[in-house]
Amino acid sequence: MLIDTHAHIFLEQFESDLDQVLERANGAGITDIFMPAIDIPSIFRALDLASVHSGLHVMAGIHPSEIEKATDSDFEEVVAIASDDRIIAIGETGLDYYWDRSFDEKQHDFLRRHIRLAAEVDKPLVFHDREASWDLIRIVREEQESAEDASKIRGVFHCFGGPDDVTQAVLDLGFDMGIGGTLTFKNGGVPDATASVPLERIVLETDSPYLTPAPFRGKRNEPAHVRLVAEKLAEVRGVSLEEVARITTENAHRIFGTF
Repeated sequence: MLIDTHAHIFLEQFESDLDQVLERANGAGITDIFMPAIDIPSIFRALDLASVHSGLHVMAGIHPSEIEKATDSDFEEVVAIASDDRIIAIGETGLDYYWDRSFDEKQHDFLRRHIRLAAEVDKPLVFHDREASWDLIRIVREEQESAEDASKIRGVFHCFGGPDDVTQAVLDLGFDMGIGGTLTFKNGGVPDATASVPLERIVLETDSPYLTPAPFRGKRNEPAHVRLVAEKLAEVRGVSLEEVARITTENAHRIFGTF
């Protein structure tokens, strides 16, 4: 059994064949798929899908790339739904410095809001981090230091790829790491950057429809491909696929609850 802890299957890329996508995931041994939100409409699209398909689970949050146009009212909608039992995590949130640095401070503000909300409702966070690792780590550390209960600020750094000093800092924060298709990229460096991470601190993901693993790069990613990530992780760690599946599934349950 495998779990895809990060897949955007509510996007239009899956509108025409979602049933087939879910069938292929089931055939590959994927029992559960977690859907991180990117904006307010995506939360409710994901909830609609989860209401008619078993094994789908929903997060609530605003992606950092969407923060430029996000409003206080948008975040209040996240707050309003965050305590709902159907919401398993707050995310994806985080920082993205790749596309546009003009609204960094707004990203920081909304990141802190997400972190405090997650602590308030006692649910894990799912972080997006693109070229912003040290600011993200600094803000998480500051929020943990000022929190009434730092242990409630926990979760996953999604699409993790190091480097080594970032790897250790994330582990020190008590966060786990989501590893996906980039593990299979020939010159991606992810196997080396994550070599020191215990299997007990890793969950598997696809980030569908993005970051498709080899040998399907260039095509749409989908949850069934999380098995390819698991196979590659087993190969680079020198363990069985069964062990990778067992441990990463246990990790997902530990982090996200029994959902």
